[in-house]
Amino acid sequence: MIKRILPLILTIFYFQNSFSNEILKVFEFNDDEFKKLEVRKIKKKTTYTLGSNDKGNFLKAEAQGVASGLGKELKINLNKTPYINITWKVEEDLSGIEENSKKGHDYAARVFVIKKTGATALSNRAINYVFSSNKSVGENWPSPFTKKSIDYVLSTTKKNKNEWVTVKANVKEDFKTLHGLDVHELNGVAIMTDTDNSKLKAVSYYQNIYFSSE
Repeated sequence: MIKRILPLILTIFYFQNSFSNEILKVFEFNDDEFKKLEVRKIKKKTTYTLGSNDKGNFLKAEAQGVASGLGKELKINLNKTPYINITWKVEEDLSGIEENSKKGHDYAARVFVIKKTGATALSNRAINYVFSSNKSVGENWPSPFTKKSIDYVLSTTKKNKNEWVTVKANVKEDFKTLHGLDVHELNGVAIMTDTDNSKLKAVSYYQNIYFSSE
């Protein structure tokens, strides 16, 4: 009897765990959403266009001496879904620049996660997950423009240029480590490809950005 019951128990356990991962999708990358995304322009606009492949919709970004981002305000419960998942690709990178300096603070691809900590945007804290052209995965530093934003390398073209890469980071733990904050909820997510400081050209792609419980 036990021999017959045990496989059934293992099967139930497998399916329970297979579907236990909670997911919160951030971007759909479709026409309806694209019209509603908030644009933050720093210096002229990065060119963003929609596309699709066998993995779904994606956003293509092209920048040369420009900088603008696309963002969305939404509440993300980091106690339930602390992990950010990003699939992205850099076709044309920014090799040779000093990304932790004001003159070289550009990225072919980056995804901001934002926590409101005051009444104005200047008081917000952010982690800027980047696809670096020069640094190594795991390196991080404060933005040269504000210590309230930390740059954190999740991918690098030194290893994965012109290749789709999927990465994951525990945002809740990263806020604790990098900002010293115990954050339970995020207030927004933004994408930006920028080359306004280096004046170089970058081409990149974003796809399947979501939060998960594991």
